[in-house]
Amino acid sequence: MEKLVIKSDVDAIKSINRTIRIKPECFDKLMELAEKHNISFNKVVCQCLDYALENLEE
Repeated sequence: MEKLVIKSDVDAIKSINRTIRIKPECFDKLMELAEKHNISFNKVVCQCLDYALENLEE
């Protein structure tokens, strides 16, 4: 399976506001990635979710 590559040039997307709960350790890692790649926390989360859904083994 290909590894996830965080992209800094992601365009704005239509979105739906939804509250979710994230473990502190996961939040910290996602924030690190956002800061490292100079993109928003939301864009990192969306990329991670897209990757997970595309590689989901059912």
